[in-house]
Amino acid sequence: MRAKTRNTLIAGLTSAGLLALAGLTVVTAPLAHAENNGVGLTPLLGWSSWSFIRKNPTAAKIEAQADAMKNSGLPALGYTNINVDDFWYQCPGSQGPNVDHNGRWVTDTTKFPNSGTTDGIQVVANYVHADGLKFGLYVTPGVSMQAVNQKSPILGTANTVDQIAVPTTAEKNYNCKGMVGIDYSRPGAQEFVNSWANEFASWGVDYVKIDGVGTSDVSLAISGASTWQQYANGWRTGGDVECYCGASGASYPLTNWAHIQSRFAQVANWQPYGGPGGFNDYDSIEVGNGSNDGLTVDERKAQMSLWALAASPFILGTDLTNLDAGDLALLKNTRVLAVDQDAIDAKRIVSNANQQVYSKTEANGDVIIGLFNYSDTASQTDTVDLSSAGITGSATATDVWSGASLGTISGTYSVTLNPGAVQLIRATPTGGGSGGGFEAESAANTLAGGAKVASCTACSGGQKVGFVGNGATLTFNNVTVASTGRYAVAIAYGDGSTTGRQAVVSVNGGPGIQFGNPTAYAPDFDKITVPASPIATGYEAESASNTLAGGAKVASCTACSGGQKVGFVGNGATLTFNGVNVSVAGNYQVVIAYCDGSTTGRQAVVSVNGGAGQTLTFTPTGGFSTPGTMTVTLTLAAGTNTIQFGNPTAYAPDFDKVSVTG
Repeated sequence: MRAKTRNTLIAGLTSAGLLALAGLTVVTAPLAHAENNGVGLTPLLGWSSWSFIRKNPTAAKIEAQADAMKNSGLPALGYTNINVDDFWYQCPGSQGPNVDHNGRWVTDTTKFPNSGTTDGIQVVANYVHADGLKFGLYVTPGVSMQAVNQKSPILGTANTVDQIAVPTTAEKNYNCKGMVGIDYSRPGAQEFVNSWANEFASWGVDYVKIDGVGTSDVSLAISGASTWQQYANGWRTGGDVECYCGASGASYPLTNWAHIQSRFAQVANWQPYGGPGGFNDYDSIEVGNGSNDGLTVDERKAQMSLWALAASPFILGTDLTNLDAGDLALLKNTRVLAVDQDAIDAKRIVSNANQQVYSKTEANGDVIIGLFNYSDTASQTDTVDLSSAGITGSATATDVWSGASLGTISGTYSVTLNPGAVQLIRATPTGGGSGGGFEAESAANTLAGGAKVASCTACSGGQKVGFVGNGATLTFNNVTVASTGRYAVAIAYGDGSTTGRQAVVSVNGGPGIQFGNPTAYAPDFDKITVPASPIATGYEAESASNTLAGGAKVASCTACSGGQKVGFVGNGATLTFNGVNVSVAGNYQVVIAYCDGSTTGRQAVVSVNGGAGQTLTFTPTGGFSTPGTMTVTLTLAAGTNTIQFGNPTAYAPDFDKVSVTG
């Protein structure tokens, strides 16, 4: 059997696992976006030179960091990368980096001396590898003007660099300048990039960071996320996390709480685009050097918790040769690392001026919840409706940082937090039907027509079900969920064919979920995992399908989903979301994303399908460009609905989006 794979099944399930399914969509979700080669399936753990060493990397400094990493005990937990950032190459000035005969950057041998004919970067890569670690290197897009001016021949072709360059298009190189664009439609363009990649590979480079990607390539915007997913294992979502606030340009302090705060909205907005093999990168983890980090201990735990909830790379920016014992213990917390390495991106479920709460459901059905005090000046009590995290019954809870039991939780959960503090919780549902994992080989299932249980060392539980198809079926019985809706069901399977096998899946045509194929063999099945909560369908406020009346207007909002919002709602003006569709009539959780820069909280009247309105009081979010969320229960009819917001006598908040779960 080949490496186990997962697909995402968008399936309609009912609260008792019954009723006929109206529609079914199977969406292939490959584990690695950039290349399906088994590399980069989990967020990277390692270290980068930029935060602490910055403009002065040398072989001696990098090798010292590698030795410190090796001796710290961190590699045993997965921290294996040592990455050299900018300033490793020769940069004489604005004419661009110095280049070799074939137009590629040249190593600064005063910082990274050659050893005989071995390039200085390769020398350091070899040293890092000898420490049992992996080596990463930095580059920026385009080609140096020096290569253009000297008409450097492109390796393996009859073309020269000036033939592929676009000198009128500047590429971003923050510290050296002199890089210009490449027209990839021209002969030799891809070969030039390939020659550079091959050189890096020959030096022993395991990881490449491409900085300064801009509008002439693919802009760093949510609208470009699908492109990032195709070509990269990770992508930055905003500016540097470093505060650059040290005296006389000193590295310390590395960051401050304001720079961590800036990530909360990014994590919420980029959540749909992260996942196994392609991760939202919120920049370096600045934990390791005690007070020199620039954060309190509570704030350091908050940074690590937010990154872990978002399944972001843990790339340390601190000085590994001077590790603080307390910080090292934080970095070694295996319970927190497990939250990061599950490769699942958390969604924001509470947001206001002082509270931020995020949650995600892991493959085993556990729910991870992070409650943050956004303020760094006063203690704050965070409260979360557990149903918004997918927990509709009770759950046993554990504090992830301490490992202490928090007992049984249900309904709502509250905790009082110090300034900039976090409580990270692992909740295991114990009642109310919150989904979970279902093994194919379970005795509760029905195997018909020749389907058989077989050994599978790599499978969950050590077994699988094979010989499904050609009339044979596997039925998962007793698949229960808390509420009717569409669920993203993960299917773990094995397929050793070269073209990919097919299976026919039906839901509630009988007592469960059935797989088969009437005319050919399906893949072997290991397990299905049903998440705790249904899929939420989002509707943007600025959508052209909505109705804006009485002066309500679309406006720009960088932090909002889609980059826009609708403002000037109220004082008679209304915003109506049209085409809000559900398959079954009933009560639905609706998450309202909004911006409220007032100090007391604005109000809005919400009505469904022209019916009676209910008045909602919103919590201030800290700004009219700072989104927050409120969750309400609305009664929707089967089919298409309208949801209208207004206020007859005052302005309502600005509206970003509504999301309907179910």
